Amino acid sequence: MTEEQSASKEPAVIRVKPEWCKGCRICVVFCPRDVLEMENGKVIVVRPDDCIKCNLCELRCPDFAITVE
Repeated sequence: MTEEQSASKEPAVIRVKPEWCKGCRICVVFCPRDVLEMENGKVIVVRPDDCIKCNLCELRCPDFAITVE
């Protein structure tokens, strides 16, 4: 296993800035693994272990409220 492959096995760290989230749901809709959900009008991370680090949530967020590491 290469170093790059082993790095992809590490769990994703998904950071949400709730004060920046306007609740548009774009990130929730684009997530292929249903990692994100809405709660009280803001996005929350509910299944971080299912994240495949595709970064679609980060790329699609119009307010830069999500980062994936």
